[in-house]
Amino acid sequence: MASAGPGAFLIQAETETSAPPEQTWRALTRLNRWWSSDHTYSGDAARMSVDIRAGGCWCERWDGQSVEHGRVILVMARDGVRTLRFDAALGPLQELGVSGVLTFTLTPHASGTKVQMSYRVAGDPTLGLDQVAPLVDMVLMEQFGRLVRFSTSGSVN
Repeated sequence: MASAGPGAFLIQAETETSAPPEQTWRALTRLNRWWSSDHTYSGDAARMSVDIRAGGCWCERWDGQSVEHGRVILVMARDGVRTLRFDAALGPLQELGVSGVLTFTLTPHASGTKVQMSYRVAGDPTLGLDQVAPLVDMVLMEQFGRLVRFSTSGSVN
């Protein structure tokens, strides 16, 4: 975790993979294939979908129920760098009324792709966000690892 206080926290991760940028982008946009089912409402990540365009829903639907995990606010490619950004108060943060911005940036490098993730969350300081930040960090770092493994091998294991 990069920083945490009562009213905000920032989680950042970065790694380099051997997967080419296009393969890494395809993997990133298939959240239902790499996100852990343990961190869904339905218990099955295959029920998640993402419409990769501004305003697109990162949604999960099952048995007549649904949840919007986030809304796509940026899909951009510039000079080979690709960015996908969500407005997303994930999981239990949703009911706290906080603002969360989750950004993935993919940058080509000599032997593959540099993958960066950042998650900025802000809300009322009385929420004590620094107390929930370690749990959110643990969950997001797990997902980041799964994304990296999926992008390079096609498997989260």
